[in-house]
Amino acid sequence: MIQVKNPVYRRRLLVHRIGMALSVSAMALGVFALLWILATLLINGFSALSANLFLADTPAPSTDGGGLRNAIVGSLMMVGLSTAVSTPIGILAGIYLAEYGEENKVAQLTRFVTDIMLSAPSIVIGLFVYAMYVANVKHFSGFAGSLALSLIAIPVVVRTTDNMLKLVPNSLLEAAYALGAPRWKVSMMVRLRAVKAGVITGVLLAVARVSGETAPLLFTALNNQFFSTDMNQPLSNLPVVIYLYAMSPYDNWRELAWGGALLVTFSVLALNILSRTVFAQKAPK
Repeated sequence: MIQVKNPVYRRRLLVHRIGMALSVSAMALGVFALLWILATLLINGFSALSANLFLADTPAPSTDGGGLRNAIVGSLMMVGLSTAVSTPIGILAGIYLAEYGEENKVAQLTRFVTDIMLSAPSIVIGLFVYAMYVANVKHFSGFAGSLALSLIAIPVVVRTTDNMLKLVPNSLLEAAYALGAPRWKVSMMVRLRAVKAGVITGVLLAVARVSGETAPLLFTALNNQFFSTDMNQPLSNLPVVIYLYAMSPYDNWRELAWGGALLVTFSVLALNILSRTVFAQKAPK
């Protein structure tokens, strides 16, 4: 082993090794915690997987059996509606920021508000929707839950679209302008099309973000023990059912909570894998 006599180099080498050791230790700790959580979830949630989980509704207290059909359908309805609302708004707002963000004070204010909403706790969004919508109509509803989820998803789509559009080379835009294309057509047909994989990734990540939100739904959609597709009434959903059943004294309720947690976790995992796969397939070689 070569002995280094330079004290400056030896000090830097020592700092480097300490930094690498701390980094590896932090990574190992994070991976261990993640694997521990996933293992616990699989062990407790896999036993709850059955046909009744998807075909039966949530049971009444002191009742055996039951499933999560109404909660699964309610979650799909609210997440689907919030996606349908947040996707066009987020993409169009992202295009506006990318096109006029450096020269327009309104765009700069929009970007600032978007950054604030990205970091805002979801419970604050739920309280806002409760005060502005639920308190006025005087009842909880699936529409209120979808509105809260949309307010959480929109900033994610806006920032992703804005950042992806900035990656388009200026030479591509200049070539489109040189051919006489108007600015709106360059934005929609050239710039957006060049990064559509990244925009789709942002939408999928926004869906994954709102799929497991519990706090805003407690103030908006609440819950419904029975099967219902009426979005103007309280609607059952997986996050709230998991929250309520996990603390219950009934064994079958706690088992259903673990099964619902497993469904939400694997749904979010599937969306993240899908988003990364779509982006990887579209990446230039």
